[in-house]
Amino acid sequence: MTSPNDVDLWEGFSPLAVEELTGPVWDEPVPLTPRRDLPNFPVDALPSWLADMVAAVAEETQTPTDLAGCLALAVIATAAGGRAMVCVRGRWREPVNLFIAVALDPGNRKSAVFTLMTEPLMAVEKALVEQSAAARAEAETTARLAKAAADKAAAKAANAEPGMKDQLTADAIALAQAAEEFTVPCKPQLVADDVTPENLATLLTEQEGRISVLSPEGGIFDIIAGRYSGAPNMEVFLKGHAGDMVRVNRQGRDAQHIERPAVTMGLAVQPEVLESIGQIKGADGRGLLARFLYAQPESLVGRRNLTPDLIPDQVADTYTQHLGGLAMAMAGRTDPAPLTLSPEADAVLLAYQRVTESRIGKGGPLAAIVKWASKRDGAVARIAGLLHLATHPDGAWQRPVDAATMAAATSLGDYFTAHAQHVFDAMDADPAQASAHQVLSRIMDAHLATFTKRELFRQLSRNDFPVMGDLDPALALLEEHGWVRQQPPPPRTGRGGRPPSPRYETHPRLTRGT
Repeated sequence: MTSPNDVDLWEGFSPLAVEELTGPVWDEPVPLTPRRDLPNFPVDALPSWLADMVAAVAEETQTPTDLAGCLALAVIATAAGGRAMVCVRGRWREPVNLFIAVALDPGNRKSAVFTLMTEPLMAVEKALVEQSAAARAEAETTARLAKAAADKAAAKAANAEPGMKDQLTADAIALAQAAEEFTVPCKPQLVADDVTPENLATLLTEQEGRISVLSPEGGIFDIIAGRYSGAPNMEVFLKGHAGDMVRVNRQGRDAQHIERPAVTMGLAVQPEVLESIGQIKGADGRGLLARFLYAQPESLVGRRNLTPDLIPDQVADTYTQHLGGLAMAMAGRTDPAPLTLSPEADAVLLAYQRVTESRIGKGGPLAAIVKWASKRDGAVARIAGLLHLATHPDGAWQRPVDAATMAAATSLGDYFTAHAQHVFDAMDADPAQASAHQVLSRIMDAHLATFTKRELFRQLSRNDFPVMGDLDPALALLEEHGWVRQQPPPPRTGRGGRPPSPRYETHPRLTRGT
């Protein structure tokens, strides 16, 4: 109950007096791009030797398990890509190569994780080069001798007496044809970095139809977009993912056909790169974007353990042994090893297909990413094949993929689906959102309770905001979402001159750090 004294205390005060003193009350701000509740990488879906390494690498480097987990799939695909095929049902076949892109801001130790996860592959590549050295030297010598014999026969035929010319010419032609048929094997290569489409096609020819692009940067997207050619060139990447025949024309050589190309990509890029690849002409329409499995985990920067547990030697040694063994075993195969499904595994995949089909129709939860979602069942089959190979690296093709492995692959499929939805949301976002995020970050870092437009402009990069007018869309978006509000301009003095720069105040949450 209100006492008479209470009434007397507030008598004569206007209800608006508090707001006049403190300013209008702030409403709860609206997130610029509401982040989906994204799942963590399901480490337990991996075979134990792989899961242990992923967890240990993430701990030592203090990075999200998503980065090492996605790379684990990429390195298995590198070891087995082009050398195994999942026989799903009927004539449905899926190769076991993958395109994976993980988005993390700079400073997240991506290079360190790449090094730790790919070291066994580099060791295998070196061993393959050494093992093939004698055969390559022999082939080079034989080819050189054959060429010398052909040249000598040609010279002899050219200088022959008329009666001997026809026979010597025929001999020279035969030797020239034999010399032309000699091929010198190229040095084995499992991994390339950023390569042009032309170089990629050459590598596929030289490496018997398979190559992997593993990089802690996203420069490959600039190359695809046409950094060197001036126009997007993604044909070999599209075919290299699907396993469709690639025809390579090289100057001075006959055209070469790569029957079943297998390109694997494992990339770590900045989030802005994922948002920008949607702008590559033809990337969406031709299906490049739909071929990638995406992950965009939350960074641990600012809350990392500075004295983490180091990778146990046993974990690293087991990882090296299993991954190296698989890569060496698959390198010796010429035809893809067929991986079949058990009836139970087929039932698990069929149930997953039914879920996908029910969600990609008009109005369904996956309708907005229908191109990507239409490929997720095939991606799950590929992942199941990779998990099966990792579980049985010494003879996976001698036994069918079981239901547990397929169930683990579907959990990874769900993980990548959630992250794909988030990434495609960002690709479709208002371009002003990126600028608004930069401005918001600057306000938070500088703890700006108030600022003028000119003051803020001076604190921002000229590369991102060349002129002050470039701030207008970002500030308008921040004001619309309740993060800042413009203060009324001060009264003009009538003396003329340049009007004062607009002044803004920021939501209290930005300065109190909550």
